[in-house]
This record gives sequence, structure tokens and C-alpha cells, in this order.
Amino acid sequence: MSVVKISQKGWVVIPAELRRRYGWKPGDRLRVVDYGGIVSLQPVLENPEEEGWGSSKGPGRSLLAALKDAKEEERRLERRRAKARR
Repeated sequence: MSVVKISQKGWVVIPAELRRRYGWKPGDRLRVVDYGGIVSLQPVLENPEEEGWGSSKGPGRSLLAALKDAKEEERRLERRRAKARR
């Protein structure tokens, strides 16, 4: 566990060990989230669909891909219905 000090300007230095572990580099953007007494730093993802972490990134079929496929299938069916009505 590391202890950091808040500067006069409110700056906090993130220990090098944590920066290396999470791959944070100068210029990276982090979101600061307050969970009722616990403050969390979370990377701001430029492309959340591709860069996201967690259970959706596990092996096997992607939930996001399945949702996109279902939406596309829904659009195809709607186009067929519209064509049939003409």
C-alpha cells in the first residue's frame, strides 16, 4: 500500500508501481469516481467497445457482438416487412 500527499494545487502523484501495472502514461485521462468514501481512478476509454475490460472481454462470444447481430437481424426483418407492405 502506498501513501501519497496532496499538493497545494490538489495534485497527487500516482506511484510508479501502479502506473506500470495499469499502463498509465503521461497524458492519459482518468475519471475520478467517488463511491461514498472510496475514490477510484478509471481510465477514460476512447473506444469503450474495443478497449473495455471485465466479464464482457472473456473468452467466447462477445455480448456486444451478439447485441449488434440481433439489432442487425431486427433491421433486416423490418426492411422485409416494409417491402411486403408495398
